[in-house]
Amino acid sequence: MSSLAGRIGRAATITLIAGTVGGAALLAGEAIVARNRRYAQPELGLGLRATVGRTGGPPLRLVLLGDSSALGVGVDRAMDTVGGQLAELLAEEGSGDRQVQLSSVGVAGSCSTDLATQVARALLGERPDVAVILIGANDATGLRRPGEAAAYLGAAVRRLRDAQVQVVVGTCPDLGAVRAIAQPLRQVAGWLGRRTARAQARAVVAGGGTVVDLAAKTGAVFRADAGTLCYDGYHPSADGYRVWAHALLPAVANAAAVATRR
Repeated sequence: MSSLAGRIGRAATITLIAGTVGGAALLAGEAIVARNRRYAQPELGLGLRATVGRTGGPPLRLVLLGDSSALGVGVDRAMDTVGGQLAELLAEEGSGDRQVQLSSVGVAGSCSTDLATQVARALLGERPDVAVILIGANDATGLRRPGEAAAYLGAAVRRLRDAQVQVVVGTCPDLGAVRAIAQPLRQVAGWLGRRTARAQARAVVAGGGTVVDLAAKTGAVFRADAGTLCYDGYHPSADGYRVWAHALLPAVANAAAVATRR
C-alpha cells in the first residue's frame, strides 16, 4: 500500500495532466503526501469461515476471491465485509430460511496474476456454489497492461466455471473516489481504474462469468459520501462494503438460483 501513490504518480507523468514541469511537480508532491498516510491493515479474523442464516435445506456455499476488498480490509468484523453483508442479504432473501456458508481466500495486495493460487484454494474440499471476485485496483495502480491483467482474470473465471462454479466479478472500483489521494492525482487514478475495468469486463464475459461494474454502480455514492471509506480514505468502511454488497446482490442472487437448480 505504501507504494500506491508512487505508482500512480509515475503513471501521471506520462499523461497529458503531467504535461508541464509544474504539473509533474504537483503530482509528485501529492504522491509523497499520500505515500506517507497510515493505511488500514488486514485483521486476522477476516479470513475465517462463517455461517449465516437458518438451516433449511442444502446450504449455499459462497467464496470471495481477490484483493483487500474481497478480504474486507478497513473493517474489523467479518459480517461488515462485503462478503459478510452479501451472505446476510442472501440468507434473508425469499422465505428467509437459507443458510449461507461464507469463506474468503482473498489476500490484501493481490493482483490478477495471484488469482490462480486463490482459485486452487477455493476449490479445495467442498466445491463452492458461487464465487465472487473483486480485483483490479492493484493492477490499475501497478500500471499493468489492462489486457494482460484481464487475461489472468479471464483464466480464473474459466477455471471456476469448468468446475461448475457460478462466477460474479466486481470490476475495478472507482479509484477517482479515493480520498487518500489529492486532485489531480486522483483523476489519474480514476482513469487507470476505468481502463482496467473495461478490459476486465470483456475477459469475464468471454470466460462465462457475470460482470458487475462497481465503478458505474457505486462510484457516485463513494464520491458523494466520505463515510463510505474507512479512516484511511482508501479502503471501504462497513457502509461502503454495504453499498457494494447491494450492487452485487442481484447478480449473486441470480447465480445462486442457477447453482441451486443443478
